[in-house]
This record gives sequence, C-alpha cells and structure tokens, in this order.
Amino acid sequence: MSKIEVNEIDKQSGSTLTIGGSGTAVTLACGATQTGFGRTGTVDWQTGSIKTSTFTATNGEGYFCDTSSGAFTANLPAGSAGAIVSFADYGDNFNTNALTISANGSDKISGETLDALLESAGESVTLVFVDSTEGWVTVNASSENVKGSPFIVATGGTISCSGNCRIHTFTGPGTFTVSRAATCAADNVVSYAVVAGGASGGTGNPTSSTRLGGGGGAGGFREYKSPVTPYTASPLNGNPGGTAITVTATAFPITVGAGGTALTPAGSNGAAGSASIFSTITSAGGGGGGGTTGGVDGGSGGGGGSETSTTRPGGSGNTPSTTPAQGKNGGSGNHSPGSAKAGGGGGASAVGQNGVGGPTPPDGSSYGIGGAGVTSCISGNPTAYAGGGGGATNNGPGICAAYLAGGTGGGGSGSEQCGSAAGAGTANTGGGGGGGGADSQPNKVGGNGGSGIVIIRYKSQ
Repeated sequence: MSKIEVNEIDKQSGSTLTIGGSGTAVTLACGATQTGFGRTGTVDWQTGSIKTSTFTATNGEGYFCDTSSGAFTANLPAGSAGAIVSFADYGDNFNTNALTISANGSDKISGETLDALLESAGESVTLVFVDSTEGWVTVNASSENVKGSPFIVATGGTISCSGNCRIHTFTGPGTFTVSRAATCAADNVVSYAVVAGGASGGTGNPTSSTRLGGGGGAGGFREYKSPVTPYTASPLNGNPGGTAITVTATAFPITVGAGGTALTPAGSNGAAGSASIFSTITSAGGGGGGGTTGGVDGGSGGGGGSETSTTRPGGSGNTPSTTPAQGKNGGSGNHSPGSAKAGGGGGASAVGQNGVGGPTPPDGSSYGIGGAGVTSCISGNPTAYAGGGGGATNNGPGICAAYLAGGTGGGGSGSEQCGSAAGAGTANTGGGGGGGGADSQPNKVGGNGGSGIVIIRYKSQ
C-alpha cells in the first residue's frame, strides 16, 4: 500500500477541493484533531470527570454535575458566537442542591445579566452563545432523567389503565408476556379474574308440553385481588385463602373458554362450556342444562329438565372443587298437573331456582330463574359475570317472561311454550344459555352459552 506525506493539500484551480470519490469514506485518524470545520451543534461529554465542585466550562464540552455533597457553580466560558456547553444532573440531586450557572463577566443568559439555577431532579440543559444582546440561549433542556420502570412490563390482550394499574383483557386465546418483573416483590403479585365459558341450555322434547330444557350453568368464576391493586373486587375474591399468582419475566399462555353450543336432538342435555386458564388457575366450564334428565355438573351446575311426573335434579357446581367455590348448583326441574318448569342454571354467587310447577304467576310459584353471578371492578368498571341460564316453562307466550330470566351476569332467558325462544348467554361473561321449550319446534332448542374472559391487573406506577 502506498503512502503519501505532504505538508499541504490545495486546490489546483477554482474554489472547491474534493477529497475522495463517490462511495469513499475519508477518515480522520485516531488521536488527530481538526480545525476550521466548525461544530455540529453537539458537545463532547466529559464522562471521565464528574464535577463535584465549582468549575469553569470549556466551549464544546458537556458536564455531569453531582451535587449530592452540596451546591456549587458552573462558570460559563467567555462568550463567542457559536460557543456551546451542556450540563446534566448526575445523581438526581439538583432538587436538593441546585447547580448555579454563572455567565462570564458581562455576558448574559437569555438576555439577562443574572445567574441561572438548575433545581429539578434529573434536569439537563444545553446553551449556545448567540450574540451580546441575548448572550447564552437554551437550545435543549429536560426536566428529568428518563428512567426504566420499576414495575411489571408486559404485553398481551387489550391493554387499558385505571388509577395506578394496567389491565390486560383477553376475550380470546392469547399470551400474557412479562418482559420484566417489578423490582419490588409485592408488585409481582397480580390480580386476576378467570371466567370459563357458560353451558348451553337443555333442548326440550316437542312430543310433550311438559318435557322442557333446564338452564345452562355459568362458567366457573375465580378472582384474586392483589393488595397493591386498588379496586372493588367481587364477593368471591380469593385473598386471603385463594391462590396468588406471582409473575416472572416469562410468557403465560391464556386460554379463554368458549360457550357450549346447544344440541338440536329432542331431549338433549346442553353442551358444557370450555375451561379458561391463566397460569395455575383453571376455571371449569359450566354444566349443561338437562334435556329430559338432570342438569350436568360443572363450574356452575346446569338446571334440571322437566319430565312428566318426575323431578329432575340440578347439576352440582364447583366441580372440580376450588377455594373459594367457583360456582353454585343448578335448580331442579319439576312437573305438576297442567304445569311444568325446568330448573335454572347455577351462577357464580347463587344456585339456580327450582322449577316448581304451579299455575300462572303471580301466584307465588317458584320458576326456574338462573342463579346470579357476581360483579367485579377489576376491568376498571363494575361488570357482572357468570350468571346461570333460565329454565323453560310451558306457560303461554308473554305470561311469565320475568320468571324465566337468566341470572345477572349474562345468563340467557328460558323459552316459553309457543313464545320466545331460549336466550343465549352473553359473550365474554361466562353466562349460561336458557333452556329450550317443547310444543313449538323452533323454540325447543336451548340457548348457547356465553364465552368466558380472562383479566389480569397489576400496579404500573
């Protein structure tokens, strides 16, 4: 490789000197200095010399100033057009001990012959000397240092905020990914609500007006409120006594259970809802409403169907068992001469009502209303979840709609003879579907169960 050594390079003619060709890098050797090119509007930060006492700044340099041991002064250099200096708070102490910036002699700072103070924690400033009128002018400033969050950092689901908390809502399968855990161990205990899919209601049998479908059981409901996340939890809050989840920097697959789909063959039991899962927490799907049999066991039990001269029991809730209980039992279906009522599906907080036969209301008869769910503010708003589906009745259209209702929390209403069809459980509440009727073919099919939901809440500031 050739080497050329000269004392001076000058243009041959004209006013332009070109060094290097297109695509060629021209490098200034390490340790070499340059003059005459001018500055680029930045400073060279003096990281090897943290300032702890009064000093005089040099044009083109930036300084980290540590006032933890006491306040001191940074004197600006003599002003010349284009001179630039910067100062930054080294240890977030300017709010305790301010840094004074003093102009040199008769120079000004922003048009005033007064010293400036940096007195906010993490503050920094860059000054450029413009002219004798304005002197040193601020061209860049920050009121605080950018810092990493000491709280959980995570992604997944639909993210919202409430108070000092971040909320991740999953209405379908996904992944709750924690990229960084909180520095304080207590802040890694998250709040959660895990609601499974509700079951569909039982399907009636049109061969008899007394063969009616029971309401579907609600999906299992499990909640845990962390002490560091302020909100109003449901009565089923598992703290204390339930299962706390402490997250780490890892991915947590989320399963959101689907609601059960009603079966069309006459006398079919409702289909169970599917489980919802977060970490070690599994909420069981609701138990199907009975067709012409008893209700099915599940997170909440399905209501018993109605069969001629026979009592059909409701299914058992809280199956499998959890603490607190994730759901209640379904009501039993019943029959009496001239009247039949299927049982309501169980809800998170109340059993489904028994379908006791009797004349048209309001006679004090007990109809198969779905069991009530529970209300939680974990999402930032009071929302009811996991209501049981209402059982069907063979009373005429419009006569007893209020007596067929699903439980609060998304339960679907039961069917009336020759009247309204069974209602579906509300999506993302875990509500059970209503029971199907008998005489009218279109109304014999039970209502579908509502899908579940998973909500995770944690302290974020």
